[in-house]
Amino acid sequence: MKSFYLILLTLTCTAGFAQQINKADKIMQANLKATINYLADDKLEGRRTGTAGEKLAYEYIQQQLKNAGLAPFNTGNNYVQPFPVNEGRAIMEGTSLQINDTVLKLNDEYFPMAYSGKTYNTTYTKAMYAQHSIKEITDANAGNPHFDLYDAVYKMAKEDEQKGSAAVFFISSTAVKSELIFDAKDKTPSLLIPVICITTNNENLLKERQTVRCEINITAKEKTGHNIISYINNNAASTIILGAHYDHLGYGEDHNSLYSGSTPMVHNGADDNASGTAALIEIGRWLKKSSYKKYNYLFINFSGEELGLFGSKYFTEHAGLELKTVNYMINMDMIGRLNDSTHGLTIGGYGTSPAWGKLINTKDNYFKINIDSSGSGPSDHTSFYRKDIPVLFFFTGSHKDYHKPSDDADKINYTGELQVIHYIQNIITQTDKMDKIAFTKTRESSMGRSTFKVSLGIMPDYTFNGSGVLVDGVSENKPAQKAGIKIGDVLIQLGEHTFTDVQTYMNALNKFNKGETTNVKLKRGTEEIILPVTF
Repeated sequence: MKSFYLILLTLTCTAGFAQQINKADKIMQANLKATINYLADDKLEGRRTGTAGEKLAYEYIQQQLKNAGLAPFNTGNNYVQPFPVNEGRAIMEGTSLQINDTVLKLNDEYFPMAYSGKTYNTTYTKAMYAQHSIKEITDANAGNPHFDLYDAVYKMAKEDEQKGSAAVFFISSTAVKSELIFDAKDKTPSLLIPVICITTNNENLLKERQTVRCEINITAKEKTGHNIISYINNNAASTIILGAHYDHLGYGEDHNSLYSGSTPMVHNGADDNASGTAALIEIGRWLKKSSYKKYNYLFINFSGEELGLFGSKYFTEHAGLELKTVNYMINMDMIGRLNDSTHGLTIGGYGTSPAWGKLINTKDNYFKINIDSSGSGPSDHTSFYRKDIPVLFFFTGSHKDYHKPSDDADKINYTGELQVIHYIQNIITQTDKMDKIAFTKTRESSMGRSTFKVSLGIMPDYTFNGSGVLVDGVSENKPAQKAGIKIGDVLIQLGEHTFTDVQTYMNALNKFNKGETTNVKLKRGTEEIILPVTF
């Protein structure tokens, strides 16, 4: 057995105690299996944030928390903390386009660009609008390796708006229709005039065009996610937070799936992260029965993690308690697939407090522990590290089912997960004897292999709804810090490559090689700044 467990057994080493531990383990393992099987069932449709499946999940979690005797943290006997999630833009009902007397079909024969301005039942004569041929634009840039059609179309539309055009029409065809789409996730700043791509192949209609009547209504689309928060109030001065996200990918609608099939399938997310959710409930059940009173304990089941840490970031900004009173935060994400041969366990956040070096033995007798010192990474502990709170992140490793429909409950290693829980219990046991631990800053890390040739050394705010990339963290001795980029800056361009969100930023980043120097354009408050940066 692992070293910390041997320590516990030496404190009270009787046959009756050993039997009691074994019985408790069996009960906990049965509870883990019941919770994971429920959360990873097809009827929850992948627990995507803001869906009926998410609701089924959090209602089940609430009931388990009540059964465990854990009180709601919020007032009014309410475990739920709702938070907004921006889904981009949506074409509203009533949007229409008519050329002369012919009414065109939305999506089949035309579509507005996501940054199109609104207009209500307006008629435009040929002298009032600008028009461009997509084919002519692409042909003219055939030899330009840096050409980007989306960027070119936006710049032309913006120039037409500045010249006084009342509307802009881009004439396309089925041959290039797939290159321009209505992109609901597009964060390009909206223009004041309608920008429409016409894809009909009725060339006579286009030649004869004299008047165009259109109504374009594009609006922001928002949904609501739900954190579930419970509490053990020991009237202590400091609080320990334990967390795990319970949301997953649904059918992969947000394009974060690694599934390559064409038929939509439910992503059940048994390991990611029904495993951590089930563990959190069981640790809460255990702590409720414990004699540990030195600290309060806050348990948070996050949603919106898969979309960019929405739930945990919202909590840290609307916590309902002074974050400076938080002792530390433990995050469990994907702890259900321990390898029986290697017993590999990754523990992130090791460098966020000098206390972790004293409590975590890297030469463990059971686990092969892989330490990552960074307080940041691709999960919810990052939001707490950003608030100067010591964190630990537990993870049993990636696998071939990650972000695929095949991440099912029958592949969970329940015995292995039980051992991970015991490890976390031991840390809680030891810190109950200690005063509030100190926080230290660490290097930035993604805790994963990067496919990028260069790194700027920033942590983006994935919940940012504006255009560009909001800097949420800056790594020491990295290109961003050396260039003078600061937390709160909004990056909008690298070299000649503009971007509007994290995804397009990553596309721009991949255009550069190590050692290259370019300019980064950013907004700092109302000021626009250009800084030289060397990768």
